[in-house]
Amino acid sequence: MTPITSVELNYLVFRYLQESGFTHSAFTLGYEAGINKCTIDGNLIPPGALITFVQKGLQYLEMEANLSNNDVEMDEDFSFLQPLDIITKDVNQLRQMIKEKRKNIEKDRDNDKDKDKDKDKDKDKEVDREHEGEHGRVREKERHEREKEREKEREKEREKEREKAESNKEQEKQPEELADRDMVMDQEDKDAFKHEENGTSVVGPEPMDIATTSTVASQEACEIPSSDVSILEGHTSEVCACAWSPTGSLLASGSGDSTARIWTITDGLCKSGAQNSPLNVLVLKHVKGRTNEKSKDVTTLDWNGEGTLLATGSYDGQARIWTTNGELRTTLSKHKGPIFSLKWNKKGDYLLTGSCDKTAIVWDVKAEEWKQQFAFHTGPTLDVDWRNNVSFATSSTDHMIYVCKIGEIRPIKTFAGHQIWCMNKDKYVHDLREHTKEIYAIRWSPTGPGTNNPNQQLILASASFDSTVKLWDVELGKLLYSLNGHRDPVYSVAFSPNGEYLASGSLDKSMHIWSLKEGKIVKTYTGNGGIFEVCWNKEGDKIAACFANNTLCVLDFRM
Repeated sequence: MTPITSVELNYLVFRYLQESGFTHSAFTLGYEAGINKCTIDGNLIPPGALITFVQKGLQYLEMEANLSNNDVEMDEDFSFLQPLDIITKDVNQLRQMIKEKRKNIEKDRDNDKDKDKDKDKDKDKEVDREHEGEHGRVREKERHEREKEREKEREKEREKEREKAESNKEQEKQPEELADRDMVMDQEDKDAFKHEENGTSVVGPEPMDIATTSTVASQEACEIPSSDVSILEGHTSEVCACAWSPTGSLLASGSGDSTARIWTITDGLCKSGAQNSPLNVLVLKHVKGRTNEKSKDVTTLDWNGEGTLLATGSYDGQARIWTTNGELRTTLSKHKGPIFSLKWNKKGDYLLTGSCDKTAIVWDVKAEEWKQQFAFHTGPTLDVDWRNNVSFATSSTDHMIYVCKIGEIRPIKTFAGHQIWCMNKDKYVHDLREHTKEIYAIRWSPTGPGTNNPNQQLILASASFDSTVKLWDVELGKLLYSLNGHRDPVYSVAFSPNGEYLASGSLDKSMHIWSLKEGKIVKTYTGNGGIFEVCWNKEGDKIAACFANNTLCVLDFRM
């Protein structure tokens, strides 16, 4: 049997943390264990793989203990052990337990034989031989089945090795100058721009120019100078989330150190390149005394529309509402698990929270109490967002999306699977499958009908563990462009307010700003830790990024 490697085990634990909703724990493990560098294709790993693996291991240990006690033939199920016995005892102890239990069963059998001693002995012997032969045939069949399964697994491994070797050969054939393009467009993506509709050819938008300079060279040329960067220090653990106030110069951050912070970012702050002074930051403590209790990680935060209140969600299952001067206004307690997402509605009278306890709750902010709890998911609720002031959508690890409305006891719409949906249709509109690894974040562009940029095309951006950002035409359901500039998984993307630029943050410690018109990196910044989140201020002249090395950076953006 081929032993499992530490890389494979780390990946199974990483996936378990992701599926259980422990996003930041998964990030930390992935960062420290170098998950992004392993060759495992995450799309081939089924949900619950770690649990299945452990269960199979317990079954194997139980089988091993039983098969070594073959001095007595058994007609009954050989399972005599409990999982706790298997975990806490070695094989020899397990065998002794089974031996004792088998002796007791054998005694019972002897008693039964004494009662039936007047029966024909020759008939008994013949029956015994038939049973023995049947058991032998069953065991032989099972052995052949196991051999077939092993051979299939070996063949899969050989096939993967052949594909990997062929892939390496193809990469060696590619010209060096094309290896690190800022943007790659596949031929089938180009063909997607010609769309047949009602027999008429509809030509899509012109493709972006493809940069022919290497990624490294372009990054060096676009590196943001230190005079345009301010490093905000003070957090004592990874910074998980950041958000600009919609009305002013305030930047909020949430960290694993059990605090959120409100930073005042003045117009001239970044130009000096100096670190932010303590006078310009308010510390919002989520636990009294020590500030390193992991159960109080601040996982998510959101400003209300007026920029007067900040809501934070924590691993302790509580949502808190703060004023801009750092005063704790309200603590909202009802969830029985970590809160991973929260959002204000546009009107600002309700706050929506989603939790690992599989529920979403709408809170009446003025009354400081919960209004309605929605318990439809069978897995952790990972994300929530409002459709309007009274209805919203929730998503979960159970692969379901529920659209709910305040006052309704059942969802008003249910979507199953992992596609892009439309409220007016029961079947999904598009199924986008160009990424080769898991998709971590998606964002809609602030363009198209109903936005401040109605004359620009609506675009969906997706960030993936395959180190790319992809832009999609949501009308056609086709890949427009693949942005290839990062070397490690991309955790966050954000459009500029005018829809002309896209910022991306990655585990490779770099943030790239892409021009969607030119199709290339125009600015880049490299920090000292993996990036959790990037966000633009309302004016579009500053970008914030939060890092795994306990810092935030604010960058002046000028073109």
